[in-house]
Amino acid sequence: MPERGASPGLSTYVALACLVLLAPIVIVCVLSFSGEGYLRFPPSSFSLKWFDIFFGDTRWRQSLVSSTLIALVACVIATTIGFLAAYALVRGEMRAKKFVLSLMLAPIIVPTVITAIAMYFLTAKMGLVGNMLWIGFCHAVVALPIVLLILLAALQGVDVNLERAALSLGASRSRVFFKVVVPIALPGVMSAALFAFLASFDELVISLFLAGARAQTLPVRIWNSLHLEIEPVVAAAATFLIAVTGLVLLLDGGFRRLRDSLARKARP
Repeated sequence: MPERGASPGLSTYVALACLVLLAPIVIVCVLSFSGEGYLRFPPSSFSLKWFDIFFGDTRWRQSLVSSTLIALVACVIATTIGFLAAYALVRGEMRAKKFVLSLMLAPIIVPTVITAIAMYFLTAKMGLVGNMLWIGFCHAVVALPIVLLILLAALQGVDVNLERAALSLGASRSRVFFKVVVPIALPGVMSAALFAFLASFDELVISLFLAGARAQTLPVRIWNSLHLEIEPVVAAAATFLIAVTGLVLLLDGGFRRLRDSLARKARP
């Protein structure tokens, strides 16, 4: 029996919902190319001067560098811990597996502002407010559940018989892990790392509490610009964030296709 297509009403609703979601993004992108000295839509002239100011101004450039360094730290920590935890949960026989999983997924369940307040009190006691390495570690806590969910799915696609075959041929556990498991799961690891980087790069609430004046990230800089004095360059900064998000999604799509291709080749 042939499948029925979507009803015209549902298609119209989905189209309108997409339009409502995309309209603010399109407006911000158009405003970033405005040639005027204030935010006005639609702009009467177009220019790249706000991007020139964004990449040329020391304050904006420093916030971009801070966001990138913090995101790299968070990406490395979250991906490493998440991969090891996912492998232990998939292959392990621990009794408290569900409890451990729920505990590691807690950061996406607890409201971010509560997590940020708790982190701030700990950070203030340790005197680490504004420390980029510590901020990256705190961002990794929020990115870890995303990494874990992606890698759980990726590692479940690794055939356990391949590991058993390598062990039967005399390979050690560590050699099996690095020579069999990691290469097969690498596309999923790369996807998880990209999303961990993006989760940290776009993080605002935790950064507001922990960054201080020494490690002001790009989202915090945008927030301060909107809160204290609306600068037209903020549209260029927001467009840059949107472009980074789009690039990460494109790369993730490529890694997903690579992972599907490897999975098809691995099937007998």
